[in-house]
Amino acid sequence: MVRIRLRKVGFKGQVSFRIVAAEREHPRDGRFIEELGHYNPRTHPATIVIKEDRLYHWLKNGAQPSDAVQQLLKSTGALERYNRFKAGEPIETLVAEAQAAAQARNTSASTLAASALRADKPKKPKKEKKS
Repeated sequence: MVRIRLRKVGFKGQVSFRIVAAEREHPRDGRFIEELGHYNPRTHPATIVIKEDRLYHWLKNGAQPSDAVQQLLKSTGALERYNRFKAGEPIETLVAEAQAAAQARNTSASTLAASALRADKPKKPKKEKKS
């Protein structure tokens, strides 16, 4: 039976995870079939990148997500989009929606605040060079 689960990578104290499709019997960090994305909980907000077209393929063929992956998929909205995929919505629109959501999700609040401050500041006129 194929499971979609987290594979631990990185150094001790600096752990991040790969989201992979793997046989149930294989060890956590062992052999896997395909890499479906990655998850880094150490960033703020946590970075979650998922190849949704491949995720839908594995879910459609009977792969079962682990509890941790299921929580990640719910937080990104991938499970809701998968249900719409099963109902007949085209995969291209769902993948485009997922990319837009990932772009918004993976931008930190401090980055947005800094860009807003830069947009509010008036630009200084450039000095002309004397020749």
